[in-house]
Amino acid sequence: MRFNLPEFVDNPENRCPVVLILDTSASMRGTAIDELNAGIRIFHNQIAQDEMASLRVETSIVTFGGDVRLVQDFLSSDDMAGPPTLEAYGATPMGAAIDLGLKALEARKSVYRSHGIHYYRPWMFLITDGAPTDGLAWQEAAMRAQEADVTKRLAFFTVGVQGADMQILNEIASPTRPPMMLRGMRFRDLFHWLSASMRRVSVSQINADVVMLPSVESWAVLEA
Repeated sequence: MRFNLPEFVDNPENRCPVVLILDTSASMRGTAIDELNAGIRIFHNQIAQDEMASLRVETSIVTFGGDVRLVQDFLSSDDMAGPPTLEAYGATPMGAAIDLGLKALEARKSVYRSHGIHYYRPWMFLITDGAPTDGLAWQEAAMRAQEADVTKRLAFFTVGVQGADMQILNEIASPTRPPMMLRGMRFRDLFHWLSASMRRVSVSQINADVVMLPSVESWAVLEA
């Protein structure tokens, strides 16, 4: 055992890393950004109230609206006072956001390995109501995310909000996980589902091939 960092000394549990890649461009202003913030708070609170998930689930948040920002590095619910409040502005540099999410995950996995911490397959959750505005940067980043999903090094989920370019989102999504369309503004239902899913993952076997997840019917429309 190599629990050198205080966070691992105090909490040597296996980790479930989740990175949320969230569209905060100008088109998300109003109800959409308000409901997105409400959903994130629900996710945080439900994870915090679960004894095992609160120790194992670590969440990072990358936003893309005008610029790309790592607004929250990987933290467990016990290590944060609460999630950040997001604001909507600017364009939609989605490719750079996917790239930053992948880099953040690789950096965190390296920390786990160097300190002897076991971890579950990471999750990356992309939510957008538009299309990339940073040229073709999304193509290379999407290919790397897809390859990681297909080889079971990552679970890559994509969700379109009303206004999203679902044709491009189909190209971004992993071939094993088609994009889903959010029903209306049901961000709260989406994050209820995400927290329930992570609670199931956090009590599963570390190398489990399949974890039965809740139905997405309350919040998603599967794209054909």
